[in-house]
Amino acid sequence: MSGIAITMMIIAMITVWGGLAIALVNLARHPEDEGHLPEEIAPEL
Repeated sequence: MSGIAITMMIIAMITVWGGLAIALVNLARHPEDEGHLPEEIAPEL
């Protein structure tokens, strides 16, 4: 692979894995409250 291809691959990997890491940190800081989830199945389903 050329140097440009390797650079673009590294940028793409950092973007994907960085987004995952940020999402996990955000979820750890602000967990979802299960009290706001609907208790019944929607009638459309």
